[in-house]
Amino acid sequence: MKIVSQIKAPIELEMELFEKKFYESMSTHVALLNRITHYVVNRKGKQMRPMFVFLIAKICNNGAVNERTYRGASVIELIHTATLVHDDVVDDSNQRRGFFSINALWKNKIAVLVGDYLLSKGLLLSIDNDDFDLLRIISVAVREMSEGELLQIEKARQLDITEEIYFDIIRQKTATLIAACCAMGAKSVNASPQDVENLRKFGELIGIAFQIKDDLFDYGEEEIGKPTGIDIKEKKMTLPLIYALNNATKQEKEWLINSVKNHNKDKSRVKKVIVKVKELGGLDYAIDQMKTYQQEALQLLSVYPDSPYKESLELMVNYVIDRKK
Repeated sequence: MKIVSQIKAPIELEMELFEKKFYESMSTHVALLNRITHYVVNRKGKQMRPMFVFLIAKICNNGAVNERTYRGASVIELIHTATLVHDDVVDDSNQRRGFFSINALWKNKIAVLVGDYLLSKGLLLSIDNDDFDLLRIISVAVREMSEGELLQIEKARQLDITEEIYFDIIRQKTATLIAACCAMGAKSVNASPQDVENLRKFGELIGIAFQIKDDLFDYGEEEIGKPTGIDIKEKKMTLPLIYALNNATKQEKEWLINSVKNHNKDKSRVKKVIVKVKELGGLDYAIDQMKTYQQEALQLLSVYPDSPYKESLELMVNYVIDRKK
């Protein structure tokens, strides 16, 4: 992961200290809970979200961060982890980043309680330090993520998602948390309201590009990140599929909907759906859209003076759409 190391380089020290503070923020006198939170911390991902918080704070504050920045990054990570733990229960998923999920090891009841515990720790970390402005940012994000998930479930039943609704769903479900990280970083160093909003929007644009990239993996030739066709099997409406449905003949549309609704477990049928979506230009369209969001994000960043932090953020934007998983 050479590129991730490059992105992290200007905030290496902050990330090390953050990990210590984050681990401390999870501690409890309940032995079972400590065992589980220890398991969670030792199986962390790339930690893109805290990296956004620190890089944005530094771009707004001449390379300096403060205690509020560390707390903001911890709150984001606590609440993000809580949502992942709950997601695994909802999706009945036994794996997370190649390791057993908490519900697989300790069952659903404990997993839900651990998620609740992490959520409350995040809220209290803000309240105990009077970071109500930071708490507001993350609370709005959690509300939007829940709304996005429920909107997706509601629409998946009918398979009637328009492109507009699709973008609503991914803005709330995926982009809102990255937007919150960026707003949090700016707010933690008391940036101007204009900067906070500008950088929130920057995060939102990256989040949307990130989700479109995820959609594209479903149509890959190889299994990268997740198995090809998994979204179709789960009846998830992705951008390539929505575009294909909107540009298909009546007959093709009926065949596609019937395939996704009733034959989504049939491997050869799913492969045919992937071929048809490609033929109808769904993939090319999604790639164009993703690149448009990437360029808009870079444009928002261009108003800030050159610095190692700005460079890392530009690398991050490009990494989002060039990543292989």
